[in-house]
Amino acid sequence: MRLNRIIQLAAVVFGLVFVSSFIQPARAGSFTPTSSMNTARRRHTATLLPNGKVLVAGGEGIDGNHPHLSSAELYDPVTGTWTNTGSMFYARSFHTAILLPNGKVLVAGGQNDLSVLSSAELYDPASGTWTETGSMTNFFGYSAHMRHTATLLPNGKVLVAGGDDNALQHTRFAELYDPTTEAWTPTGPMNIGRTLHTATLLPDGQVLVAGGIAVQSLASAELYDPVAGTWTNTGAMNFARDDHTATLLTNGQVLVVWGQSTIASYVSLWELYNPASRTWTSSGELQAWANHTATLLANGKVLVAGGGPGGYGSGASLYNPATGAWTDAGQMADGRGEHTATLLTNGKVLVAGGQGGLGWPLLTAELYDDLIPVILTGAARLPSGAFQFSFTNTPGATFTVLATTNLLLPLTEWGESGSVPEVSSGRFQFTDLQATNSAQRFYRVRSP
Repeated sequence: MRLNRIIQLAAVVFGLVFVSSFIQPARAGSFTPTSSMNTARRRHTATLLPNGKVLVAGGEGIDGNHPHLSSAELYDPVTGTWTNTGSMFYARSFHTAILLPNGKVLVAGGQNDLSVLSSAELYDPASGTWTETGSMTNFFGYSAHMRHTATLLPNGKVLVAGGDDNALQHTRFAELYDPTTEAWTPTGPMNIGRTLHTATLLPDGQVLVAGGIAVQSLASAELYDPVAGTWTNTGAMNFARDDHTATLLTNGQVLVVWGQSTIASYVSLWELYNPASRTWTSSGELQAWANHTATLLANGKVLVAGGGPGGYGSGASLYNPATGAWTDAGQMADGRGEHTATLLTNGKVLVAGGQGGLGWPLLTAELYDDLIPVILTGAARLPSGAFQFSFTNTPGATFTVLATTNLLLPLTEWGESGSVPEVSSGRFQFTDLQATNSAQRFYRVRSP
C-alpha cells in the first residue's frame, strides 16, 4: 500500500472529549480541473519524467495551415502549473515518446506539414533541451514511421514497429534504437504490415502487437522475441479493430478496449489476452468508442477516459481485474479525444489536451483521483478506555488504520493498527483496544 494514498481522517481524542478534524479528499472517480496548457494540442505525447513532472511534446495546434507543433511544455504536479521548455527540432504529431533508462526522452517519427518523418531526437530534463539522434533505418527507400508503436525492452533498447511509412503504406518493418550508441538497426519484420495497432511488453520480455489496420481492420496478433529478433503469430482477437488501447494488468493479462473497425465502425467488445495460453477471451460489451485513453492505476484498476463515436466524449469507466466488472468513473469537465492520460507519482491521472467538441484542439487539463471518500459519522471513548470511530463508505471497500500519539511524527513512523471491519453494508467501525492508556490518539484511514 502507498502511504501517499492515505485518506486524511485525523481524529484527536482528549480524555472523554472527542475533537476531530476531517480533510475531505476528492470523491471516488472524480475529475477536477487543473491549469491549462500554454498551447492547445491534440495527437501529442505525454511522458512522466523521473522528477515527477510530465513532458508534453508536439501534436497538432489550431493553425489550420500549419497545425503541427514543435513546442513542448512541463506540468508540475506540486504547483499544478505548466511551463514552456525547449522546442523540438521538428514539428510532429502521431509520433512516439519513450522514457529511456538514462532519464532522457526519445521522440521518434510522426508527421509534419510536409511529410512522414524518419528523424528522432532526445529531450534532456536536466537542461530542458533537445538534441538530434540517429534517424530511423532506411528500408528499401522507406525510412519513416507515423502511427507506429515504440516499446522499451528489458535490455534498454527501444522497439519501433509498423505504422505508415513515407509512401503512406502500412509497413511491416521494425527496428531497434540503442541509447548507448544512438543508432538504429533493423530487426525482423512483422508478419503483416499494420498501423494504429498496439504493442505491449509482456512479463516474459516478449512484445504483443495486436490489431491495427492494413487494407481492413485486423484481428491478428503477433509476438516479438527480443532475443531472436523474430515475430511469431499468436491467437487472434475475437474482433478486428484499430485505434484501440491495450493495457498490461497486474495479473499478467492484457486488456484490449474499444477501437474502430472497417467491419462495424466502432467496437463495443472488450477482451483479454492470456500470455500463458496465448488466447483471447471475449469478456463483454461497453459503449463503442475510439480515440480514448486507458491508464493502469496504482490500485491495479484501469481508467478508460474520453473518446467516442464523434471523436470526443466526457465519460470515463473503471475496470476491476479482480471482479471483471466495469463501474462509472465520473465525467470529465471537457469532452475530449486524441488526448493523453499520465499516471502521476501521487497516484492521480493527468488528462491533457485532445480534440474537443468543436473539432479544435484543447488547452485544458484535468486530474482524476480514485481516492475513496470517508464520511465520519461518530466517535467515542469507550468505558474500557478504548477509542472508537465509525464512517460510511462503499460497501465491500477495505481500509487500514494508522495511529500515533504524536501528530508531529512523519507519516512513515505512524503505526499500523489493523483493518477496519464492515459492521453493516457500507458502515465501517474501528475500535482501538491498544489505546486504553493513551490520553490522546491520532488516526489516519488508508485505502488500498
